[in-house]
Amino acid sequence: MGFLGAIARHLDTLIGPAVMLLYPLYASMRAIETPSPLDDQQWLTYWVLYSLITLFELSCYKVLAWFPLWPYMKLVFCFWLVLPIFNGAAYIYENFVRRYVKVGSFVSSSYPEEQRRVLQMMSLDARKSVERYIERYGSEAFDRVIRAAETEAKRH
Repeated sequence: MGFLGAIARHLDTLIGPAVMLLYPLYASMRAIETPSPLDDQQWLTYWVLYSLITLFELSCYKVLAWFPLWPYMKLVFCFWLVLPIFNGAAYIYENFVRRYVKVGSFVSSSYPEEQRRVLQMMSLDARKSVERYIERYGSEAFDRVIRAAETEAKRH
């Protein structure tokens, strides 16, 4: 297979640094500049998971040497963690980590107390949608939605 075989054997070495380091670094810097804490959560979680993977590799390098597919499995996993279509790091945080590590509020303090309380009860996806709604229509429109929901809940 010659050239194509060499590329296939070294695919993790060729695209791994871009997927696991360059793009996450770029996305992390962009997340720092946005006011929303949601993208910060995605990228902080990614870096924690990447660090854990690296520690695992350093600790188990002799065992991992016996698994030739390990670099490719790691590459595919990092693709899933990084690509915006999947947001795997945020998924892992929401579904596995968050229930064990609930350290204070993850909702921006720029919201009024009542809105923060409502936002804290939401899933990550719902919170993203509500924050976009507030950006588009304003804080008062969200207050009206909250009051309407409370009124409806009292009726039933």
